[in-house]
Amino acid sequence: MAQNNDGYTRFDNPPHVTSMAQPAPPPPGFMMPPPSYDAGVHHEGVDPGVPVTVYAGPPYAPPTAFGNPMYGQGGSGYPQQPYPQGGPYATGPYSSGPYEQPLPYEVAMGDPVESGPPPDYEKDQFEGFGLDNKIIRRSFIRKVFAVLSVQLAVTCGFVALFTFEPHVKLFVKMNTWTYWVGYIVFLVPYMAILCCGEFRRKHPWNLISLSILTLAMSYMVGVISSFYDTEIVVMAVGITVLVCFTVIVFSLQTKYDFTSCYGVLFVCVIVLLFFGILCIFLYSRILELIYASLGALIFTCFLAVDTQLLLGNKKLSLSPEEYVFASLNLYLDIIQIFLYILRIFGRSRG
Repeated sequence: MAQNNDGYTRFDNPPHVTSMAQPAPPPPGFMMPPPSYDAGVHHEGVDPGVPVTVYAGPPYAPPTAFGNPMYGQGGSGYPQQPYPQGGPYATGPYSSGPYEQPLPYEVAMGDPVESGPPPDYEKDQFEGFGLDNKIIRRSFIRKVFAVLSVQLAVTCGFVALFTFEPHVKLFVKMNTWTYWVGYIVFLVPYMAILCCGEFRRKHPWNLISLSILTLAMSYMVGVISSFYDTEIVVMAVGITVLVCFTVIVFSLQTKYDFTSCYGVLFVCVIVLLFFGILCIFLYSRILELIYASLGALIFTCFLAVDTQLLLGNKKLSLSPEEYVFASLNLYLDIIQIFLYILRIFGRSRG
């Protein structure tokens, strides 16, 4: 292959082309067409003077500044086209930019995968779904104080009857054996509730036993009140209500754990028991006042401890199923405080 003086490339073995019909040339712009044939140039293997037909297409469009025309660029034979407007990229929960991260393998395979923290309602409904749940504990406290209120109302009724009714007061003074009968009737359900855990949790036998115990205790308190003056009984009731209400409210609000002192209080009760036996043989008015004062103080502390046993957030606590046992403890604490205060006022007046 050689090049002549006009700048055209000469083919040593050009293809033999006749004047027969040729196929349509390809559309312009897809290939580089060959230059026009010059008949004055001598080609080897072809007789000079024989015309050779060579199609020459239009001149190729000059390249733009970026090379060949691309989509949307203008030029000869390429009209200007608007660029397609793409929508905003949808970013997912795992995407940190315009391109989303690939989904995990489990999600791609169709298995459900949870991500992120659990919903808030699960924390509210299922957290602590046991005996220490706040809703259950509050319901337990309301139930205990409801039962306790009924017990105290019955006892106050008996005390008022035995104090303000002279015929009943006279009958009790002449028949003191009824007190010991009431004491025996009190001990039977008390020991059943205290020693039998299944019995005090079995409805309705627990409430029946508590009702019998409350009636027996109310009768005994009424009998004891009948031996004191009416003014002393009224003063003792008022002071008992004030002291118990203050102790219960303080125990429910304070952060101090009184249940940690339960062992110390038990030792104090043993000491108080021996001190009471000593007062029987060594009767003295001063010893009686000291004994009654210590008893009222110790059972006031027991009331604070038994109140905090209901809360469930202390060192010791009661199960919400033990509402009968909790009501019984609070009831006996209040009764003991009332009897010791009544004894203090009675001994102080001679």
